[in-house]
Amino acid sequence: MRTSSVAVSGLSEAPRPSRRSGRVDQLQKQVEKMLRRLRLAVIYGGNKATEGAVINPAPNARSWKSYEVVARDIAAALGRLGCRDVFVMPEDMNLGEQLRDEKIHLAWLNSGGVQGYGSTAHAPAMMEMLGIPYIGHDPLTAALLDNKHVFKRQLKALGIATAPFITWHPAEGAFNPWTHARFQNEFLGWRGDYVVKPVSGRASLNVHFVERVENVAAIAQHVYEVTQNQVLIEGYLPGREYCVAVCGPVVAHGKQLERNDGPFTFAEIERVLEPGESIFTSMDVKPISGARVRQLDDFTDSKVIDRLRELGREVFTALSLDALIRMDVRADADGNLFVLEANPKPDLKAPGEGVSSLICEGLARYDMTYDDLIYSLLADRIDAALSRGRGAPGKLMNLI
Repeated sequence: MRTSSVAVSGLSEAPRPSRRSGRVDQLQKQVEKMLRRLRLAVIYGGNKATEGAVINPAPNARSWKSYEVVARDIAAALGRLGCRDVFVMPEDMNLGEQLRDEKIHLAWLNSGGVQGYGSTAHAPAMMEMLGIPYIGHDPLTAALLDNKHVFKRQLKALGIATAPFITWHPAEGAFNPWTHARFQNEFLGWRGDYVVKPVSGRASLNVHFVERVENVAAIAQHVYEVTQNQVLIEGYLPGREYCVAVCGPVVAHGKQLERNDGPFTFAEIERVLEPGESIFTSMDVKPISGARVRQLDDFTDSKVIDRLRELGREVFTALSLDALIRMDVRADADGNLFVLEANPKPDLKAPGEGVSSLICEGLARYDMTYDDLIYSLLADRIDAALSRGRGAPGKLMNLI
């Protein structure tokens, strides 16, 4: 069953340059024409251990992964959709030269960075510096979303519910929950458990459920030693865990484009926790499959679905986002929903035998395939470039 997302009252009226209301037929022709001429690079995370990838290897505050397999899934889908010239490239110090040599018009960013701090911002920053339009978040947004504590502060400023939290770094001194002023203020009256995790990370790696407050300090110290970065200490919410994906308003079904009135929300699913599992196990340990998610029911879960969509549109609009996110949402004991984080580079693994991704597991509700999703993200970014001048659209304009 296909369900259209509609704009939340008041949110779609923000004073942003207008998308081209209607004019879907024109966009359809422009995208089809562009695909035949487009030279597109799908960029994955380079390996600092590869000879010539970096000048000097440096620590990774964020757990590294290349995402090359997924980059090739995206490239294969683009090929099936009619893009004749698709190149798969690593993000490293040679990227600029490769983009120039291959005369790339548009980049699809599927990288979490190579090394250092704020690594998710490096590839979009390079594209902006080089003047190459790209599919992905701008540098500031990528860093904001990837740094969970900064994102959660934005949520609090916007009045959007998130689990209580503080950050800690050894530069402050040894962590003592009974004397730490911010901890005492934030968790005043808290009777629950805790989650200790990196401020920047992926796939639930180095995320720890902590039952008693007296154990928080040791786990926080451990997480710091692994990441050499600030540590997030968050209140544990004991309810169900959900996801919702959000992207721009242009959506494709069988290569036919539609334009929603506001951000398109989809993949409203529940992450299934096994008995005794407090935190969803890393996909590096247990790959995502249909058995690890529950499709929400349009009737029995209607209130949850509506709330997930509302939260997704609210965050997407309030932060002026232009690219795909996957929001992780958790319920408290009473079923109230709290936004935990928004993943700026959600997994776009193509569904296969026994393996999928959280986002792709939610496509069936909207009668969409993996190729539909890839075409939607491509067409939406082209629409943004042509209507708002998003990125550096000059070369794209020349293609049509």
